[in-house]
Amino acid sequence: MFIQTELTPNPKTVKFIPGRDVSPNNSITFIKEGDLEISPLAKRLFLINGIHSIFFGADFISITKEDSIEWQVLKPLILSQIMQHYMSNEKVINEKVENIHKEISSEDKEIADQIKELLETRVRPSVAGHGGDIVFHNYSKGVVELEMKGACAGCPSSMATLKMGVENMLKHYIPEVMEVKEVI
Repeated sequence: MFIQTELTPNPKTVKFIPGRDVSPNNSITFIKEGDLEISPLAKRLFLINGIHSIFFGADFISITKEDSIEWQVLKPLILSQIMQHYMSNEKVINEKVENIHKEISSEDKEIADQIKELLETRVRPSVAGHGGDIVFHNYSKGVVELEMKGACAGCPSSMATLKMGVENMLKHYIPEVMEVKEVI
């Protein structure tokens, strides 16, 4: 098994590409204090000291490290755990994870659907290329609420991505959009 690694714009996060499905239906973030029982792979990776958070995309894993440890120490340990996991034939995620969104009013639903389509076709592929994801949460009265995940969460350039990239694009295609806000 060959696992590729890629640097991301976030120096604390590296993208690991195992060449197999990771979480094809829903992206998911894990933190040490979170519920790790739903993912044997996340549980295994958190056995490594120095990992702050783990993000599963469709076909990649983004791992954010703590400041106290360097990548040259972490990478071999992470690669080993990912390889062992896939060789064990255990599931990556034991149960279905669903994203829960706020109820959108009927007058905003058509605009929200347009926003979701633009995010899906124009934004998410680029963000995934950098080891992250962008998730739609809500649209109401001209304000779009989005969540940055994976390498994009906490990245020094994430606010520029949201404001200058995503917000400008949405305003261009959907005049009703007035602002994009990040939710955490």
